Amino acid sequence: MNNICYIVGAGDNTGTNFTKKENDYVIAVDGGYKIVKKLGISPDLTLGDFDSLGYVPDELNIKTFQVEKDYTDTMIAVMEAIKLGYTDIRIYGGTGGRADHTFANIQTLLYGAKKGADMRMVDSDRVYNVINDSKIILKNRICVNLSIFALGDKAEGVSILGAKYELKDGTLTNDYPLAVSNTFVGNDVSIEVKKGALLIIYDR
Repeated sequence: MNNICYIVGAGDNTGTNFTKKENDYVIAVDGGYKIVKKLGISPDLTLGDFDSLGYVPDELNIKTFQVEKDYTDTMIAVMEAIKLGYTDIRIYGGTGGRADHTFANIQTLLYGAKKGADMRMVDSDRVYNVINDSKIILKNRICVNLSIFALGDKAEGVSILGAKYELKDGTLTNDYPLAVSNTFVGNDVSIEVKKGALLIIYDR
């Protein structure tokens, strides 16, 4: 499936702007419901415990959950997207506010990546990608910041090609930020990890 599942949460939504195409799927998560409606989009699914929104919307396809639960609302949304067969998942409103929620959403990106999905989280300034045992090509930009971090003890067979600072078949660890503050220089950038997971952050 080449269509996109958009998940809109209750975090910082100042950078939330997308157009839903035919066969795309939109999940409004709790307070993200207001943002989806402001975009003029009727969500295909609305879910959450609705502690942020303050009320349960009157929608046809809605799933409500208790506040006390084992999964975050965003995690539930990603699980729903994967269950529906979507492999291109974009999260908006997943950063800002509480730092613990932002970190939880990064872990959720890793969950989706391990399930084989192309996972990215977008805010007003940055894009957060997570890849696991795989490769990604980022389109050419100039003077755009790029940082890469190991998720897990270490990431092996890491190659960063086309950026200002390149790495070939190296190892990144979670206690030494070797690949922070790199830069696009007008080329496509290829990032690969043969064993492990990487968090990739770059400016929009």
